[in-house]
Amino acid sequence: MSQPVQKVEIGFDILSSGLGPYFILDDPIKGKLNNTEYLLAGVLFFDVTNLVKSVAIQRGKNRQLDQFDSGLANVVFNNNDRTFDPEYASSPYAGQIVPKRQIRISSGGIVQFAGLIDDWNLSYEPNGDSIASAACSDATSSFATQTIATRTNSVQKSGERINAILDLPEINWPSTLRDIETGQMTLGADTIPDNTNALTYLRLVEQSGNVIFRDRIAAPTSDGLILSDDGTGIPYQSLRVQYGSELLANEVVVESDITTTQVIARDLDSIDTYGIFNLTRTGLLINSDTDLAELAEFYANKYSQPEYRFESVDILLDELSPSQQADLLGLEIGDVVEIKFTPNGIAPAISKYAEVIRIDNSVDLENHVMSLGFSTLDFALFVLDDAQFGKLDAGNALAF
Repeated sequence: MSQPVQKVEIGFDILSSGLGPYFILDDPIKGKLNNTEYLLAGVLFFDVTNLVKSVAIQRGKNRQLDQFDSGLANVVFNNNDRTFDPEYASSPYAGQIVPKRQIRISSGGIVQFAGLIDDWNLSYEPNGDSIASAACSDATSSFATQTIATRTNSVQKSGERINAILDLPEINWPSTLRDIETGQMTLGADTIPDNTNALTYLRLVEQSGNVIFRDRIAAPTSDGLILSDDGTGIPYQSLRVQYGSELLANEVVVESDITTTQVIARDLDSIDTYGIFNLTRTGLLINSDTDLAELAEFYANKYSQPEYRFESVDILLDELSPSQQADLLGLEIGDVVEIKFTPNGIAPAISKYAEVIRIDNSVDLENHVMSLGFSTLDFALFVLDDAQFGKLDAGNALAF
């Protein structure tokens, strides 16, 4: 077995260097008009994998009720020949080692990170060894620096609202870089104040519609990957368990700025047992008091008990078959897996379905370790005909 093939590409616009397939005036081959091979200008992705020493990627969040932070990556390059030195005029990428260059990181032919380089950090040793580190972030970081001009929205589904914001001229996020479902929660016709931070508003839509670029009632399925320590699924090296009140909420307060309604839902049995644990969501954009009440009830039911949670697993991809590697590298935030764990090898095994909420990758010349973070699906949406989520007596909600 071996680790998946890694690939790191950086987007450079190096027309003057002659390295890329660019149009060159009067050149007998590259100077022909109406050709489709040689470009007038533009960014091309250059493979720089041969200089990579290590890659670290972090995407997602640690707990279900947390907000998603920016996806981050750090790529460490061998810089002994000064290829990534912004002051070195003989670098093949001279003039291009600057912040905000596009970067794309793939493993096993599957893109694991796409974003922008925020900083180049250079380190030099007296013996001549030097490294260049590219600190990178994804689209979420870009939204954090953009503002929305004042506007009044129409009544829309949550996914439609996200698309409307991304279509604004001051945001202008490419449609080719989106994967957004329509959504089910209807949002009201709010007025956005001038110079509103784009990321702050998108997070408000997320809270109101409970979507992160996916439909909030996108059905979980129980036929996904199995991670296990008993040979019945993809093996993992280590597993961390949390059991406590970090996600306990038995008094839920939600309030919509659209209907000016506040709804409180309580789980009295949970309150009698554990005392009051409050979860408050205000300023929401929900257009219906019925939807607002259903959201409060859903949260009060879902978080009414302390959660025994498989927090994360670490998986050494080097020891897996190519098909197992591909299955893991194809996982995305929101996918559902089954986890089987036999503590200390003492039966019976514990089996739980969980939603992937975090994906980290750590790659060096020796190993590729993937770390997956989870939210346990002991209480999920009802899915007709599904072997696990289609059981009415298993705590699954019909809808909200």
